[in-house]
Amino acid sequence: MDKKEQLLTNFRDFFNKMVWLNRLKMEESLKEYKPSEVHCIEFIEKIEDANVTKLAESLYMTKGAISKLTKKLINKGLIESYQKPVNKKEIYFRLTEQGKVIYKIHEELHTEFRERDKIVFEQVTDEQFDTMLSFVETYSRHLDSEIKKLGADIKTE
Repeated sequence: MDKKEQLLTNFRDFFNKMVWLNRLKMEESLKEYKPSEVHCIEFIEKIEDANVTKLAESLYMTKGAISKLTKKLINKGLIESYQKPVNKKEIYFRLTEQGKVIYKIHEELHTEFRERDKIVFEQVTDEQFDTMLSFVETYSRHLDSEIKKLGADIKTE
């Protein structure tokens, strides 16, 4: 196996391990909610003026999928929709108090995961971080251009 193949295999492997390990704790703490629901809640909290378009771009989902997802979250009482007085056409979303509880639990879990993995990051030099970040950004731009070639309706910038 050449270095490129080894690198991609190792990326997939460590990402899958991280997802598997984190999922155990996530499912235990947020068992009533699907990962897509929790991540939608996360982005509604983090994105200014979250709407279907911004959520679709951020979550790499179609607008139709986001519409269905936000309807579910509204029905569960986790988010609410609103309109601005200056633009009655556009619909935006914000968290309800119940949604904020889910968001807080999710953020606390991510803090716990960062703390668990801190030992690895403490061993990485600034130069190593710079090299890895440069590679990931370059590869990400390449993937963005491939996605654009397909005409996919997702954010690529």
